[in-house]
Amino acid sequence: MNAPVSIYLTEAERAVIAERGASGTRKRVARWMAAAGRGMATLGAISLALLMALVTWDYYVTAPWTRDGRVRVQVASVAPQVSGQITELRVGDNQYVHQGDVLYVIDPFDFEVALREDKAQAQQRAADLQVKEVQSERRQRLSSLATTPEEQQTSAGAAVQAKAVFEAAQQQVAQAEINLRRTQVRSPVNGYVTNLMMRVGDFAHEGATNISVIDTDSYWIDGYFEETKLARICIGDRVEAKLMGYAQPILGHVATVTRGIGVSDAASGTQGLPNPNPVYTWVRLAQRVPVRIAIDSVPPGIPLVSGMSTTLTIEDAGAADDRPWLDRAVAEIETRLFDVLDGPPARPGCIPATTTERATPATLPVDEQKSVPTPEQINPGLAPGMSASPRNRS
Repeated sequence: MNAPVSIYLTEAERAVIAERGASGTRKRVARWMAAAGRGMATLGAISLALLMALVTWDYYVTAPWTRDGRVRVQVASVAPQVSGQITELRVGDNQYVHQGDVLYVIDPFDFEVALREDKAQAQQRAADLQVKEVQSERRQRLSSLATTPEEQQTSAGAAVQAKAVFEAAQQQVAQAEINLRRTQVRSPVNGYVTNLMMRVGDFAHEGATNISVIDTDSYWIDGYFEETKLARICIGDRVEAKLMGYAQPILGHVATVTRGIGVSDAASGTQGLPNPNPVYTWVRLAQRVPVRIAIDSVPPGIPLVSGMSTTLTIEDAGAADDRPWLDRAVAEIETRLFDVLDGPPARPGCIPATTTERATPATLPVDEQKSVPTPEQINPGLAPGMSASPRNRS
């Protein structure tokens, strides 16, 4: 049997072999530790990516923000209260006007003639009333030898009838005066004339809208939030609205939340039966609920145009922002993780079950009847009394 090779090696050769064995072990350990480190790094990266994905998903689904926002405004549809040809146009398209400014003028000639005719008729009725009142008074003072109760009753009734006819004539005069004033069509609000299509010579029809004025005091924003985000929306919350093309946000607050939207399943089908739509149980799209945003401030240089698109972000009105950014970020991540596990908690008292507030009544100045003159003011001296002669009015 051959002897082991090692017995023929020198001490130096055995030391080299031992050192090589130790070096190989250290390399294997180093390779294992490097592989373990790479695995831990990969696991950490995957965990961090999963965490960020959960936070991002929760923010996208439950956070109170939306890109579906629209700038809204009230539009005053102006229609004339009398008909006639437009003889004067005092505004241009997109011109700013104040409440009460004249927009256009309708030919007043026919209304001036009608007013003069009604005034003449009122004067005639006033004279008839004055004469019949004096006649009735004279009849009442005569003795039974000069008149009869029937004649006294007839003269008194004639005076009452003349008074009623005179009062009707006065109302016709008042209506003619108001119609004449209405030939000047005025703006009911402060705002901009929009989409002006009329021109001088057009015929204005009573009650037919022919000019529109955007009420610049009535701008608001409608945000269409998914129903999954309503749990985080409260009346009074601060809102930032960013218009497309502008970096500075418009600031506002949540004013109201719409209490009803259309339901397609409620439509009647054949023979008046309900017509529910087929819905896949694993796919349910969240409905969008309109939320009205009151505008508090608009940065300089940003025009408000009805219909513009906005991105809305709602912030809790009572949230504390004085904490360091790192603490706020950690708290936000914790909130999102709890939302993923338990769902977003509803903020109590955000949207009251019933609203007791009432909107401020809006009023518009209306035409009022002027004080009507008496018959004596219309025809002075025509019937001074029973025994006096009327003054000459020629």
